[in-house]
Amino acid sequence: MKIRHFRQALVLAGLVVATPTFASEAPDTVIFAMMPGKCSGFKVAGREFACRAVAFFQTEEGRAHFTVALDDPNDDSHTITFSGDNGRRPEANLYELPIDRMLLKSKHRPKAYGLPIPFVESTAGLCRQVGNFVTLEVSTISCTATDRNGKTYELQYKSAGALMEVRRIKRMRVGSPALSPFD
Repeated sequence: MKIRHFRQALVLAGLVVATPTFASEAPDTVIFAMMPGKCSGFKVAGREFACRAVAFFQTEEGRAHFTVALDDPNDDSHTITFSGDNGRRPEANLYELPIDRMLLKSKHRPKAYGLPIPFVESTAGLCRQVGNFVTLEVSTISCTATDRNGKTYELQYKSAGALMEVRRIKRMRVGSPALSPFD
């Protein structure tokens, strides 16, 4: 069982970290966090999906993402990402990320460097993470977003009680770093 979860984490990490580099103007990922736990609910337009893993990553420009790897036996690259700017910590144990787009990836999408290029869907919504990124302890994540056609995306995640696995990726740019919920 542990080997399966480790393999899923590696697949998700590869999809998340490598994909933003497909275009020369896309910012690079600077922080990647794997969230150990389970999705207690994931819905798209009211339809429920099982998911394998949840991860957080942030680019050098400050855009943050909560990515969900779907447990799709017909598509091992099926991921849905809640994406937004201007995340904030109104309290020490609460992180909020306004969502303005969803990134939808599947094996049917065009590829760059062997990885699916996401379909970008404009949305409005919010992700709320209860817990503290600094101590690597997260208890819940809930995200909701609605696109311009009324399609809703909903995530309910509950931690397994283990610490997050965080990878800081060296920044190559000169200047002020993006504000991170980990700092």
